[in-house]
Amino acid sequence: MFLAAEHGPEPQHAKRTEEQDDAWDGVEIADYGVLRLSNEQTRLFSLFSTDSDEELPAIKHGEAITDRRSTFQPHLAVIVTPKQVQRVLDKLYENKKIASATHNIYAYRIFCEDKKTFLQDCEDDGETAAGGRLLHLLQILDVRNVLVVVSRWYGGILLGPDRFKHINNCARNILVQEGYTENSDDAAKPGGKSKKPKSKKMK
Repeated sequence: MFLAAEHGPEPQHAKRTEEQDDAWDGVEIADYGVLRLSNEQTRLFSLFSTDSDEELPAIKHGEAITDRRSTFQPHLAVIVTPKQVQRVLDKLYENKKIASATHNIYAYRIFCEDKKTFLQDCEDDGETAAGGRLLHLLQILDVRNVLVVVSRWYGGILLGPDRFKHINNCARNILVQEGYTENSDDAAKPGGKSKKPKSKKMK
């Protein structure tokens, strides 16, 4: 169930909770910087987008997880260009509840069929290392053509490393919900250009 339907302004992005950064010290995070897009690369890529690429993708909302007054909720959209990523984010920020979240962490992967490579990026939005961990999850599950956003409303109680567990569990749950993977061990299927991937039938 989606938490709210009110609308409001886009949130500020220089945000932090009081959580300590040393909670993730020593944990390996995938090197996503190699394929991370600069603003100029995003602009050039968008110049070659087709009209169909400009359509706002459908946005799905997953079940929220609450722990010690902090609430986490995932959102997912099938995307094929970086410009669609921005359109989805802009649409989410129109919602007053999402705009008021302490952090809106996201990661995406776009598969370029012609070059057989991925465009991928992530954003912590003040929750240090959360974006990299989320992108690492998408890489492990081998999902493609998908954007996952996890909103966190900080409840005033420090969660330590548990916050990363909740962020990734939220993301995994919505990927299962939308048919990208059946469980934590299954690799996800390609998202296609505009259609949701079909999940396997369980016997």
